[in-house]
Amino acid sequence: MTKHRLIPTLRRNHVAGVLAGVSIAVAGGALAASPALADPPSSHALTPPAEAAQAAKSPLQIEAERLPKVSAQQVLSIAEKQIGISENAQGGGTKFQSWYMSSPRAKETLARDGGGTVRAYADAPWCAMFVSWVGEQAGIRPTMGWDAYTVAHAKWFKANHQWGDVAKPGAVVYFAWDGSKSLDSIDHVGFVKKDNGNGTITTIEGNTGNGKVAERVRPKSQVVGYGYPIYTG
Repeated sequence: MTKHRLIPTLRRNHVAGVLAGVSIAVAGGALAASPALADPPSSHALTPPAEAAQAAKSPLQIEAERLPKVSAQQVLSIAEKQIGISENAQGGGTKFQSWYMSSPRAKETLARDGGGTVRAYADAPWCAMFVSWVGEQAGIRPTMGWDAYTVAHAKWFKANHQWGDVAKPGAVVYFAWDGSKSLDSIDHVGFVKKDNGNGTITTIEGNTGNGKVAERVRPKSQVVGYGYPIYTG
């Protein structure tokens, strides 16, 4: 079966530092134990509850608070409206590829992966570009991530602690056709529409079938895992 991922020609595993402009440094730090004193400690040694709660949030959660309130259903609605869009005979010509090439992210991933010029994305596998485009249209690209390489995109979710094995509506689902659970084996990506409760999921995917956006039913046995954008709506 055709693999629907963009495979970089150079430095395939160099993904840890590229996180769509979001740092994964741990927020805040542990409070040192206070010595036993007769007098109460000074107020500046205590962290107010609101500040402590903020420090406990991940960078992506903090970023999500700055973004529009968007629900999983709103993202799925955007994806569904693209159903039927098809690539041309050369495997390109979609608005998802054109958008990605015009974005600053294309130069970043090209520098990371190698492989020529930005023009190479014009007819490259576009399933990850489709997912990225939907996140951009919804206004939550910083917590959806953006990439043309499925493996790097999945690793971005995992590095940001937004990765798991539950099929939630609106989750980004990653597939390996051979049933592998290794992120490095990922072949394809789409959105979960629903868990059908029978070992399958309904999805919305780009670059599927004969190079189209389509709704599909997939066995969970082909799922590597799920990335969870942060929905606040």
